[in-house]
Amino acid sequence: MNVFSPRDCVGAGGWSPLTSDRYQWLEVDLGVRTKIAAVATQGRYGSSDWLTSYLLMFSDTGHNWKQYRQEDSIGAFPGNTNADSVVQYKLQQPVIARFLRLIPLDWNPNGRIGLRLETYGCPYTSHVVSLSSSSLLYRWSTGPRRTSREVVSLKFKTLRNSGTLLHADGQEGLSLSLELERGKLLLLLRQGRTSSSEPRRRASLGSLLDDQHWHHVVLERRRVHLNLTVDKHTERIQLPAEFNHWDIEQLSVGADQSLDSEKPETISNFHGCVENLLFNDLNLIQLAAHSDHQVTVGNVTFSCAEPVSVAVTFPGPQSFLQLPGPTAPDLGGFSVGFQFRTWNRAGLLLTFNLPQQRGVVWLYLSEARLRLQVHKEAVSGSSTENTGSALNDGQWHSVDLTSRRGRLIIAIDEEEGGVAHGSPYKGLLLYSSPGCPPEDRQECRNPFDIFQGCMRLFSVDNEAVDLIMVQQRLLGNYSQLQIDMCGIIDRCSPSRCEHGGRCSQTWTVFHCNCSDSGYGGATCHSSVYEPSCEAYKHNGNTSGHFYIDVDGSGPIKPQLVYCNMTEENTWMVIQHNNTDLTRVRTSPGSEQHVVHFDYSSQEEQLWAVISQSDHCEQELSYHCRKSRLLNTPEGSPFSWWLGGPGPGLLQTYWGGAQPGSQQCACGLQGDCVDPQHYCNCDADRMEWTEDSGLLTHKENLPVRALVLGDIQRPGSEAAYRVGPLRCHGDKNFWNVAFFDKETSYLHFPTFHGELSADISFLFKTTASSGVFLENLGIKDFIRIELSSSTQVIFSFDVGNGPLEVRVESSVPLNDNRWHRVRAERNVKEALLRLDELPAATQEAPTDGHFHLQLNSQLFIGGTASRQKGFRGCIRSLQLNGVTLDLEERAKITPGVRPGCPGHCSSYGSLCQNQGRCVERASGFQCDCSSSAHTGVFCHTEVSASFKSGTSVSYTFKEPYELMRNSSSLPSSIYSDTTLRGENVSLSFRTNQSPALLLYVSSYYREYLALLINQYKLDSSREAEVLRSRVKNVANGQLHTVTIRRLTDSVSVQVRKKLFRNDTETFLFCRISQNLLSSDSDDLDPDLSRLASLGFTGCLSVVLFNSISPLKAALLHPDTSPVVVTGPLLQSSCGSSASSGSVGSGQPQVNAIRTDSALIGGVIAVLIFVIVAGLAITARFLYRRKETYRNQDVKGVKQEDSQDFTFTNQMDSHNVSRENPKEYFI
Repeated sequence: MNVFSPRDCVGAGGWSPLTSDRYQWLEVDLGVRTKIAAVATQGRYGSSDWLTSYLLMFSDTGHNWKQYRQEDSIGAFPGNTNADSVVQYKLQQPVIARFLRLIPLDWNPNGRIGLRLETYGCPYTSHVVSLSSSSLLYRWSTGPRRTSREVVSLKFKTLRNSGTLLHADGQEGLSLSLELERGKLLLLLRQGRTSSSEPRRRASLGSLLDDQHWHHVVLERRRVHLNLTVDKHTERIQLPAEFNHWDIEQLSVGADQSLDSEKPETISNFHGCVENLLFNDLNLIQLAAHSDHQVTVGNVTFSCAEPVSVAVTFPGPQSFLQLPGPTAPDLGGFSVGFQFRTWNRAGLLLTFNLPQQRGVVWLYLSEARLRLQVHKEAVSGSSTENTGSALNDGQWHSVDLTSRRGRLIIAIDEEEGGVAHGSPYKGLLLYSSPGCPPEDRQECRNPFDIFQGCMRLFSVDNEAVDLIMVQQRLLGNYSQLQIDMCGIIDRCSPSRCEHGGRCSQTWTVFHCNCSDSGYGGATCHSSVYEPSCEAYKHNGNTSGHFYIDVDGSGPIKPQLVYCNMTEENTWMVIQHNNTDLTRVRTSPGSEQHVVHFDYSSQEEQLWAVISQSDHCEQELSYHCRKSRLLNTPEGSPFSWWLGGPGPGLLQTYWGGAQPGSQQCACGLQGDCVDPQHYCNCDADRMEWTEDSGLLTHKENLPVRALVLGDIQRPGSEAAYRVGPLRCHGDKNFWNVAFFDKETSYLHFPTFHGELSADISFLFKTTASSGVFLENLGIKDFIRIELSSSTQVIFSFDVGNGPLEVRVESSVPLNDNRWHRVRAERNVKEALLRLDELPAATQEAPTDGHFHLQLNSQLFIGGTASRQKGFRGCIRSLQLNGVTLDLEERAKITPGVRPGCPGHCSSYGSLCQNQGRCVERASGFQCDCSSSAHTGVFCHTEVSASFKSGTSVSYTFKEPYELMRNSSSLPSSIYSDTTLRGENVSLSFRTNQSPALLLYVSSYYREYLALLINQYKLDSSREAEVLRSRVKNVANGQLHTVTIRRLTDSVSVQVRKKLFRNDTETFLFCRISQNLLSSDSDDLDPDLSRLASLGFTGCLSVVLFNSISPLKAALLHPDTSPVVVTGPLLQSSCGSSASSGSVGSGQPQVNAIRTDSALIGGVIAVLIFVIVAGLAITARFLYRRKETYRNQDVKGVKQEDSQDFTFTNQMDSHNVSRENPKEYFI
């Protein structure tokens, strides 16, 4: 073993360089290539000199060094803490190299660099061949050869980014190739022996494989399954079916020596070295070296001839390389050349001065294009030329800058680009960055971004620059460079972006573009969609199409479904290609009619939905006329269907029956048209009949195909229908456990989230602190806890030290309401979300550990120490898309109970417009019986468009009936018989004026009327009149009116959209407390006159206390005491009406107090009239009012004007008592 070091001092006490800085290294030559398994360091004997951290490099030749990285990220090794102890580090992946180089990073600040080094390993033997324009060809001996497994493995190194590495030929023109393209290894398949057969790309692995370092490749085939491994990364490929019985007949390495009559000309040969080429453990290079007859070789050498190419890495902002210009520049011009590779879109590559013009030249990257800019002091401004594109692709690009006759010519990748003007330079060349030599701080300027990347093959005036001399400080100057290595890393290979996220990178970081993937976060790990329709409902959504992701961050993709939230259960509906009733059309010569159903969701999506749902069903119906269905349970069925996972299993029962029964629903119920058969269609009658029902056994769903048999007989006719798949309930969403003690917990197997981990759950509690979840490793851990009544903490350690992410809430979290926690940790960041608060994040170190290694049990609701446990409920706990079954584990765990009541405390606010939240075992339901609205959250307005001939009458029960039969109250429609006050509200839209909107009266002959009029009223009468300040209410806009009475106080409130008009129309509320005469034919003549005009317009959300008469007439006409006359059509005309409270509208317009309660203290029978087309009744009454005369309106003709006023005197009229218990709409 030989030891080398620049300006070193090596003695018995160890190695210590004369200068302690980061430009020192210790190099070890092991003599031969060695498999190195570990290194150990120790400080210099009897001193204060030791290293605290260092880098480890390796090489086969003493050039082109490569840094060893732990976990592909950590570069620095931990060193010593004193001069005597030995620190050994076992390499996670053994290194095969001849040379080692140790570079000090940090050392004891009270001493110097000092080191004793020991390496552990064993000799490494290999068989190597160098390939350039030649290849190695192996042919099998003749004879049958059938193997279930074939493995090809090899190592290769190259400086070229393209070429055919391996080609395998088999029978029938089937072939397989491994080809390098832009530094990646591609797996290609070909079918056919002509050049016209295009190869199909099946996989792409690896990156930057042209770095002249060894890369390991394994190709393993098991029939139609193939595993391709490049270095440590493996991809599994499904081969086409034709490769099922494919055997390799010949194998060529380094070129495509195929059996094809024509070989594609685009394929280039491989240039580089191949080591240990094995086929099923047979070493083909060894056979070739011994001239085995099965191996044919060209002009090859059995050693690895490596060209020396010294690269330099610019890692950071203070890196620079300074080179001298030509010693005797030719007046005719000069040239500069180099190659570079980078991931950055911008950065300064080169700059030099133009002393004769007092100018400067900059060559830099901008927007991944090469730009040449010349600035001269004698000329104002500067000139810029662009060339090249996408130069930040990590590939090597060559740059040539030439000066001829005062012109600068730039060429990129041997293609000439822009031309600028400038004289030959004198002075310095500065490559990269704002880092500058100390003596040139004043003159050295970089107005551009820094360059981070690699450069090589420097030349000045066609003379190569020796970078080893630069490294030895014999030429030029530099700072903070890595010489004789290219430290580029492809952070996108393999991509850390999940779920199809697109990876991009710079020199130091990578980014994931998650658009259109359905996932979000730094690595596209977490789904942006909810897992079920149930979850969307509890977010306040209503019916519609939604994307659902049943396994969250798991592998199953999101799917589009329809969520029907109009019923008690929330249904998830998945369509297929034919849900209509379809007539069977037979084909000549076909005995059966076969139908296949293609669903909008994929196989794994369907099965996941069915598995997590509480109930699934699918309608299956058969309409028949002389077409038998299932025959008898003992006979062979004429028809059947396929259902269940995959292609489905054969099923011989029909909708509504039990599996295996070979019956229909009527057979199970015993009501088939022919008692001797178990299906209606099996009666074989000439009349049309049907067998229909629901399939409800989840293991047999969905229906995949339908086979109908008895369809060819004369007179046979049939039709079928297979409905969409419908499921409700979410087992995962309502999986909940209650922890009633701080010492109670649930435990599960170790959580595995090495690179990405997401955790989500809901909790509710009255405690101020407690641990939700904890999992420990030897050093690593992960924990989520409620640290205080307003703070949640997500903490973990992956080897870089503990990190915490905190979210603070402005409201208490121990309010016994559900709160949602979502935590995620990946290689880029950690994230914590609480409810809808902004997410808190913590970035991961760019050069740190990122594997989370846990080994203990996962504790839920507590810790291993049984301290700081959580008291409360935890629900819907998911880890990396997998739901933990808390309820099942809680059933067998002391101190923990399954289930958790009290959902309305969290979700009750979703019930709007006086809807009442009703608790359910799993979730809640909004009871809209006391609301004028309908819908899943009582949010949908109930509106109707009225014509002049439409009326609705509603009959209330008399008080003695209510007292006599109190059990007959079917709903809140028949609520309070004793009213001390009323809340009346409605919305209307009309262009009619005048109009009577509302009329309420009692058996005490008191009434309330709401009307639109254009005249000011005389309120001196006994009837009180409240006049709204809101004008122009008959303007076709939507207005909402609220009337409130409490004992003797009444108020009216109006909300509207502002609409100005020259004509003023006012809203009046007229209230009378006079008893009417016993003659029931009496009716206020003003109201009677207005009612005779009818009402044309829209009424919406009509509510009298808890009674919704319009809703009852539209939605429950058969079960409510309503009578509808004329056309009454439900409409969306009131859809823009405001819902909820009315506190934000127009201020109160009036408030009055009277000596007695309005509309009676005890209302025996109410006649509640909304005049929206009272014309039929009102006109009849008006014709009987012959005594009705008003001098103020005698001169007003109805056809000329519809403006009316109220008289000052109250005429007594008879109101019919034939039906005193009605109101009219």
